[in-house]
Amino acid sequence: MADAETQQVETRASGWADRWAERRVARTAGRIDAFAKAHGGAEAQVAYLGERGARIVLVGEDGAWGDLVARSHETARKAVEKSGITVHDDFDGEFAARVTTGRYEWSRMAGLQIGGPGNT
Repeated sequence: MADAETQQVETRASGWADRWAERRVARTAGRIDAFAKAHGGAEAQVAYLGERGARIVLVGEDGAWGDLVARSHETARKAVEKSGITVHDDFDGEFAARVTTGRYEWSRMAGLQIGGPGNT
């Protein structure tokens, strides 16, 4: 009888884990959808962050950009697929060229080199 009880507990735990994973995917896809709606559409690139998960870089049709971090690469991929936007393998070429940066980004990226605020 112990085997049946153990199997039932494992099945229940697995079911909860699956539901939580689905919720994470849905929540992340919702954030992607909100970004895309605010910027006239969007495209994405998913990058590994090692044990921390994956980074989803979003580029809107208007040139705005943003990013999200998902707990796993699988969660990030599923969220991007669920949102229905185009996914790029790399962040380079035409995709990267569509990003519009303003004074803030340039001062933060260059920081001390061009007299902008320090990156500390």
